[in-house]
Parts: sequence; C-alpha cells; structure tokens
Amino acid sequence: MEQAASQNRINEGTKLKGDIVSSGFFRIDGRIEGNITNPSKIVLGKTGVIVGKMICQDADIEGRFEGNLEVAGTLSLKSSAHIQGDVIVGKLAVEPGATFNATCKMLDGKAPKASVTDTNQVASDNRQEKSHPFDRSKRIQKTKAEQ
Repeated sequence: MEQAASQNRINEGTKLKGDIVSSGFFRIDGRIEGNITNPSKIVLGKTGVIVGKMICQDADIEGRFEGNLEVAGTLSLKSSAHIQGDVIVGKLAVEPGATFNATCKMLDGKAPKASVTDTNQVASDNRQEKSHPFDRSKRIQKTKAEQ
C-alpha cells in the first residue's frame, strides 16, 4: 500500500497521550494530548480535540486545537473549528463561525525550515529581505536594467 493512500484514524471516544509520527493521511475524531508529526494531511473532525503541537502539510479542522500548529500548505478552518495557540501556515482558509484565537505567521510560499519553538531560525528568516513579484521598486529597477 502506498504511503499517500494509507489512512490512520482515531475514533470518537478514544483518548491518547503521547507523540504520534505518521506518514499517511490522518483523521482524528477522538482526543490527543501530545505532538503529531505528519508529512501528509490531517483532518480534525467535529468531535476531535488536539492539545499539543502539530506539524503537517495540509490540515482541515472542524474540532478543537490548542497549542502550536505548523501547516506548510493549506489550513482550512470549518465553521465549528476552535483554535488557540501559535499558528504558522502557507495558506489559510476560514469559514464564517470559526473561532481563531491565535498568533499567526504566514509563510511566503516556502516550507517551514524551523519549528515554532526554534526562534533563532525564525528571527534570521525575518531579517532577510523579502521581494515580491508585485513590488514596484523591483519592477522599476528591472525595467531600467533591461534598457
């Protein structure tokens, strides 16, 4: 079975304490207290609760999350979602009704190089000049150089 096709599930009524490392899709409808690391997608159902740190590529959240959340791709918050903590995302989609009480940092299209707790790397990334394709000063310099 391919890793991308494999699915893991924590059903409603299940409570886990500890760290989880998985390489496949993960759906959580129970309660997890600990850290979750997954290079794929995580879905947190309406009855799901995570207290801890979660690192993944994409996440759809309908339930409750408390802690540090790092999503390199898209974080989708459904209307029933409750988020508290620190969030680092590539893209963020929030439905009306979702509760989002968090500090949020959006990536500039790059995968996260460091975890939320690695403040030295985050600080050095913030010091680097960030140029955007729509930055007018860069366009003016480019057109002068082309002439």
